[in-house]
Amino acid sequence: MTDRTDALLRMLERRPDDTRLRFGLALEYLKLDRLDEAVTQLQAYLESADDEGNAWGRLGDALRRLGRHDEAVAAFRRGIEVAEAHGHPTMAEEFRRELDEQE
Repeated sequence: MTDRTDALLRMLERRPDDTRLRFGLALEYLKLDRLDEAVTQLQAYLESADDEGNAWGRLGDALRRLGRHDEAVAAFRRGIEVAEAHGHPTMAEEFRRELDEQE
């Protein structure tokens, strides 16, 4: 763990519904290559946050790296939907490229 990870965990204990903290913790876990923990935090974040696509892409990538192909494909597909709904065509296209590599 890092000081930042520890600090985020302590803050989340006090404010478990703070989606920004949860996303921040997920990013820290990704940096540390702690993919299972990152996936858990990203999934929790996505259950309650109005994400515009970024977290779906990060989730898809982490799942892909863990060898969880079907879940990764589903995350990228959801990311495309969300990115397009929020007016992010470039992000949606990036996720389409990821899907092409998956299939």
